[in-house]
Amino acid sequence: MDTATTHKLTLGPILFHWPAEMKRDFYARIADEAPVDTVYLGEVICSKRAPFFDPFIEEVADRLQRAGKRVVHSTLAEVMLKRERKATEDLAREPTLEIEVNNAAALLRIDGRPHRIGQYFNTYNEATMAYLAAHGATHFALPCELPGHTVAKLVQKAEVLGVPVEVQVFGRASLALSARCYHARAHRRHKDNCQFVCEEDPDGMALSTLTGQHFLAINGIQTLSNTVVSLIAELEEMKAMGISHFRLVPHSTDMVEVARIFRDVLDGLLQTKEAEDRLETLELPGPVANGFWHGKPGHLRIGAGRAA
Repeated sequence: MDTATTHKLTLGPILFHWPAEMKRDFYARIADEAPVDTVYLGEVICSKRAPFFDPFIEEVADRLQRAGKRVVHSTLAEVMLKRERKATEDLAREPTLEIEVNNAAALLRIDGRPHRIGQYFNTYNEATMAYLAAHGATHFALPCELPGHTVAKLVQKAEVLGVPVEVQVFGRASLALSARCYHARAHRRHKDNCQFVCEEDPDGMALSTLTGQHFLAINGIQTLSNTVVSLIAELEEMKAMGISHFRLVPHSTDMVEVARIFRDVLDGLLQTKEAEDRLETLELPGPVANGFWHGKPGHLRIGAGRAA
């Protein structure tokens, strides 16, 4: 069996407010060098950021597709304002694009057409998965906090429904979305006059406890883990379970090298220990962890005998 065909490596949407030129350079390198099969494009966190990169999405998508990558367009994860509803509806109504839905606001407008369900959509049980599949969902990216034993049950249901399952294997874990922007508030600014201060933190703003312990990371309205999810040691278990798509969440580290490491492990060309060692030589925004997968607190690194 050709593992390069059956086990797909994907690159999720950029969560952070990087300058447009930085994003264009990033995707150019992904197109030319990264061994990923699918790339998700679009602003999923803050609608105010979208106008900076929207003018370049068509150009970037074309370059990625010419390089053999599959391009999927992701919707916002939180939809509250009129402009956010309109942006979501416009994207959902575009018949020529493959869409990843991250908020139920898109389902009405997508009108049963084939679409993907993103990891910000709460697909926590088999009944939810079956309902969504019956209304056009063809692919499920599961929330990153689900433990492996729950994922296994959802994969079994997905096999019955004939839909593939995708799981995040690298990157900070999304823990919450809020109506308020703590990133702006931390700099004594209002959400409507944030002056895009989030651009100063390419991997999120570090949040520490009163005693100085690194705790979380803030990305606009999004709360992220301080640790970086890494499921390299769990890839064989995940493959045996029937998971077919493995998601990398972009960070400012060398994502081409991250993709190469995970691709080599998926293809059986690299052993787990060497892969972990290579990954930890990179400038990651936090220590690696895998607690959620093992049904433990997410910041723990199970198998290494220590908390991250």
